[in-house]
Amino acid sequence: MASLSPGRLTGRFAAALTCALGILAATTAPSEAQGVVRSVHADWQIRCDTPPGAQGEQCALIQSVTAEDRANVGLTVIVLKTADNKSRLMRIVAPMGVLLPSGLGLKIDNEDVGRAGFVRCLPNGCVAEVVMDGNLIKQMRTGQTATFIIFQTPEEGIGFPMSLKGFGEGFDKLP
Repeated sequence: MASLSPGRLTGRFAAALTCALGILAATTAPSEAQGVVRSVHADWQIRCDTPPGAQGEQCALIQSVTAEDRANVGLTVIVLKTADNKSRLMRIVAPMGVLLPSGLGLKIDNEDVGRAGFVRCLPNGCVAEVVMDGNLIKQMRTGQTATFIIFQTPEEGIGFPMSLKGFGEGFDKLP
């Protein structure tokens, strides 16, 4: 199985990560994401906020979903630019209680893309993060459905199907 490249939590990513944390700060469910909705692109939203200490407004492309069979289990995907504008990060906020060693799986249109490890847990969930390469961006632009998979036990994977409709348009308009 391919491995998604983990993002590094270094100084150059600090402002972008602060934005994502600011947008989701103090939320208890993915549907409660903070920030002002700037635009809607089919199933994706661009939300903007000015985190404490930031020099300006920062924006992210966001979509939240809940498991079809578990209304209280949700997942949020956040795509944002790094502070230096050279990379794109995808942060996935999964619910508390995930099995951390199993990581987060991703399939696009039933094709296995790989797994990413969780980098930290916050009050609103556990975060997996990847630097998006050109291939992953292309797959998300052209795909119909991304399925993010978390594990609560080694045998029990929960898939979160997420529409990719509007991803490309939203990605292109991300400031």
